[in-house]
Amino acid sequence: MSNPPAPLSTWARNVSPSPTLAVDAKAKALQAAGEDVCGFAAGEPDFDTPEHIKDACIAALKGGKTKYAPTPGIEPLRQAIVDRYAAEYGLKAAPSQVIVSPGGKFNCYLGVLATCSPGDEVIVPAPFWVSYPEMVKLAGAVPKFVLADDTTGFRLTPAMVEAAITPKTKLLILNSPSNPTGAVYSRQELEAIVAVAMKHNLYILSDEMYEHLVYDGAKPTCIATFSKEVEARTITVAGFSKTYAMTGWRIGTTLAPAPIAKAISELQSQMSSNVTTFAQYGALAALKEKEKTSAALKTMLVAFDRRRKFLHAELNKIPGVTCLLAEGAFYLFPNISSFGLKDLDFCNRLLDVEKVAAVPGSAFGAEGYLRLSYATSDEIIKKGVDRLARFCASLKK
Repeated sequence: MSNPPAPLSTWARNVSPSPTLAVDAKAKALQAAGEDVCGFAAGEPDFDTPEHIKDACIAALKGGKTKYAPTPGIEPLRQAIVDRYAAEYGLKAAPSQVIVSPGGKFNCYLGVLATCSPGDEVIVPAPFWVSYPEMVKLAGAVPKFVLADDTTGFRLTPAMVEAAITPKTKLLILNSPSNPTGAVYSRQELEAIVAVAMKHNLYILSDEMYEHLVYDGAKPTCIATFSKEVEARTITVAGFSKTYAMTGWRIGTTLAPAPIAKAISELQSQMSSNVTTFAQYGALAALKEKEKTSAALKTMLVAFDRRRKFLHAELNKIPGVTCLLAEGAFYLFPNISSFGLKDLDFCNRLLDVEKVAAVPGSAFGAEGYLRLSYATSDEIIKKGVDRLARFCASLKK
């Protein structure tokens, strides 16, 4: 009789699968079976990658850019990223401080790995992007959640951060504009929070992936520009997925102080080597061919803004639903707690009964909400919100 297999590792047993990808997969399976599903789950633009970016990648592929590249990224791309931060924020950095990684998710994870050891605590504002807690746990650190609900506009206050800090706290994660809420912190709000982090000698992981997707005059803030002290402790993560409709390209970026950048590059060298070489030339075109890129981004922003306003207005017409108007990203985060259902049950029944796919707020550490992505067509949004209204009405009977 053979012995049973040894148990899987602690990491494998404790990590949770992505709830957003799970909902999206279920919705796509229903669609494949012929069901008319309105999907609000996926966090990716419904636009195609701009042609000039694809053309640059194709040219690089045909030109033989198919070999290994430097681990932190090809030099022209890293220089272009440095130039972007200088032009947009006045932040002066060197290409050696930039690491290009296979997706912003991996950039965030490497930032946590480079700064946190087992037992360290990481402050994770909730509602949070679903991957933050898992990244922290995979580094052997401990996520410490601080909930900022719709009564605070889904934004932390300095007092909330201060109350969460212990002698074990090592890192504070900030995400503005936010996934899942679309909340955008003002520069003044971030300065006050960062002052608390500096007082306690914390590192900051600033996830600025949605920095260019803002509305109503909201402005993105680059935390590393606050002071030299702040810059020396801030890991800035951004990328190409959301701004340029390049989700499948898997190209994220980190800008960090030299010692952290070196550590991240060394970690990456042992984990993934480099981002696909020819894909990096597409990313380079996104930054270098500014007029074409700006035109494509403007087209997306106009559509996202129209959808944002329409969906927000329709959600607030539904009895029992309240929803704040997001200032950034492409999500709304309505409160559905009045219906007396756990949000997971709400979402499962909504998908089964009305074929509408939404992600429960509990997946983001905030029970009683839904995350709805409006990075989908106007037709799907109109049909989907009508179905949601009908479903909510049935719960009130």
